[in-house]
Amino acid sequence: MKLSPKAVASVDTPIGPITLIAQGEKIVRVELGKKARAEGDAQVLTDAKKQLVAYFAGKLERFTVPIETVGTEFQKSVWKEIAKIGFGRKLSYGEIAAKIGNPAASRAVGAAVGSNPTPLLVGCHRVLGSTGKITGFTGGKGIKTKAWLLDHEQIEFRA
Repeated sequence: MKLSPKAVASVDTPIGPITLIAQGEKIVRVELGKKARAEGDAQVLTDAKKQLVAYFAGKLERFTVPIETVGTEFQKSVWKEIAKIGFGRKLSYGEIAAKIGNPAASRAVGAAVGSNPTPLLVGCHRVLGSTGKITGFTGGKGIKTKAWLLDHEQIEFRA
């Protein structure tokens, strides 16, 4: 299902531009590495931009802007678990699979992580392989962006 954005805003960050898309007063999409023309108006965009600036300045560890994600029930269960991972912490794909009650689904969890529509706000960068290795990242400049975010949060990982 494709949502037509009500409002769009971008913010420049140390990992490149980030575009925020809001539907009503909820963030529905975050695009790392993309800058879009501002469109519409929503307070949630102003709040999200402020929170992103604070996060990158090392002054914010938890995003509180409202989000709404569109996906399958499985994807939503994965994203809900990812949202519980705190700043500076990490989980593996297998650990998330176990937490959602499907321990054999680590590959499906990986696919759900990769399709997270609100990266950073739902910290999919905090999910690593079972050995602590970065196995991929679709936002911004890919693995380079994920490594920067992990370093920013002082999360140990293997390249």
